[in-house]
Amino acid sequence: MGPSGKTFASAAVACAINPATGAQAATIQAGLFNPSAKTTATVRLNGGTVAKVTAAQPAVPVWLADGNNSVVVALSKRVADTYTFTVQADFCSLPDTSGNTFSSDGTLEYAASGKSYALVSPGCAFNPATGNAQPFVNLFDNGTYLLNVSINGTPLTQLNGTTRKAVPVFLGAGPNVISAANGTLSTDYYIRDGGDGTCTLP
Repeated sequence: MGPSGKTFASAAVACAINPATGAQAATIQAGLFNPSAKTTATVRLNGGTVAKVTAAQPAVPVWLADGNNSVVVALSKRVADTYTFTVQADFCSLPDTSGNTFSSDGTLEYAASGKSYALVSPGCAFNPATGNAQPFVNLFDNGTYLLNVSINGTPLTQLNGTTRKAVPVFLGAGPNVISAANGTLSTDYYIRDGGDGTCTLP
């Protein structure tokens, strides 16, 4: 939330498909926080206008460029909140998973390191963190490795192969990068398409 208490921007940069280009790109959401019916604002990126936001449509995606980005949500000429984001080059490049292998029935994908594996086809389950039904895949520790699991760069949990052998990983819209890092020794990657980020429970 901005200093005015009336605007917000995402806490972290995410990757998603930019509909204008069809390619993965860095993005955040920005707009109005808990607006009244008549509140409006202008969202700007690096000095250029992105969109107008209103109570009916209080937030918009802002597609960021590599390097430093300044996102401003201006309620008026005098009241404007500024948010800064830095995007590293190749931040949204998909990792190479060509070394991964698949089970004979095609239901499991094994990392090249042999330290983890994941379901290939997403299921659908209720995500208590969002309160919505979302597609997910289970990620498994393939031994007793200490694996730090992340989704799209956001830390999720740690597996150890004994007390925590698996974790459901909920998917957002578009391509999702799941990683399982065994310290500095190896990092396993899996890419899963989350569709529109929603699903219907059976």
